[in-house]
Amino acid sequence: MASTCSPTATATATSVFETGKHIPVLLRAEPDGCPTNSSLPVVPPPLQLLIATPSDAGEFPLLLFLHGYLLYNSFYSQLIQHISSHGFIVLAPQLYTVAGPDSSEEIKSAAAITNWLSKGLHLFLPPHVRPNLSKLGLAGHSRGGKTAFALALRKSSTSLKFSALIGIDPVDGMDKGKQTPPPVLTYVPHSFDLDMAVMVVGSGLGEVKRNPLFPPCAPKGVNHEDFFKECREPACYFVAKNYGHLDMLDDETNGIRGKATYCLCKNGKCREPMRRFVGGVVIAFMKAYLEGDNSSLVSIRDGHVSTPVELQNVDFLLV
Repeated sequence: MASTCSPTATATATSVFETGKHIPVLLRAEPDGCPTNSSLPVVPPPLQLLIATPSDAGEFPLLLFLHGYLLYNSFYSQLIQHISSHGFIVLAPQLYTVAGPDSSEEIKSAAAITNWLSKGLHLFLPPHVRPNLSKLGLAGHSRGGKTAFALALRKSSTSLKFSALIGIDPVDGMDKGKQTPPPVLTYVPHSFDLDMAVMVVGSGLGEVKRNPLFPPCAPKGVNHEDFFKECREPACYFVAKNYGHLDMLDDETNGIRGKATYCLCKNGKCREPMRRFVGGVVIAFMKAYLEGDNSSLVSIRDGHVSTPVELQNVDFLLV
């Protein structure tokens, strides 16, 4: 099902769009499991968790990443390893395997994982890898983007504070007036009361139907454009032209659900450029607002670096 293609633009070896200097490893933490490298009492995570972490010693910021509707966290393994290679610990919980239209329970589940981080995460990481819980970002794709915004808007309480919020092609329902509960969009400009920086990434093809039988995967009226309109500064916005709602997933997504990701949405030519772009802007944003280094983000905004995709829209709201 997957297709291969050449990158649409070149980038330097140190670019956020390329693999970073850290060697990432993928780990799993299970609700009924325990790490093999600890003899201490263990508090297991409330949900199955996929972790991408640098393997070398150091203290690293964290990103909690929430998957899209009816997708598996494993479908994002290439994306989260890319992010991790630039010095971040990325945590991707499996919020559910079956779900209806109401996302209230996954909001609570995301809060539960957040509250667990200070209790048990360190025991599931490699030796000498330390999570910096004071530098915590929150991201989500599709319905996971809606869930991330809902959590940041305090629809469920957390013991840790997020410092950055990222919506990757977020979706709040089927259409304006057909939001899924609990609704996040208010359709009031700059109404989001968020005490953190926000980035919204959109797909140019997300609002396009693949065929007459299926609705668009990111319909106008409930998609990235509407989320950004409600953000306050500081906020940034990127829309990738000619790429679709699921084009940041792994090149190969297996099983029935994995095969469906090639069929349900209007897609670009292949996934690799969009995945590199999403990974790169997430890294640049996290470096800017968790580490105080905005050089990569400013370079992307000003067009001083090549991007793997053509950009349809770029907008920044600055303090």
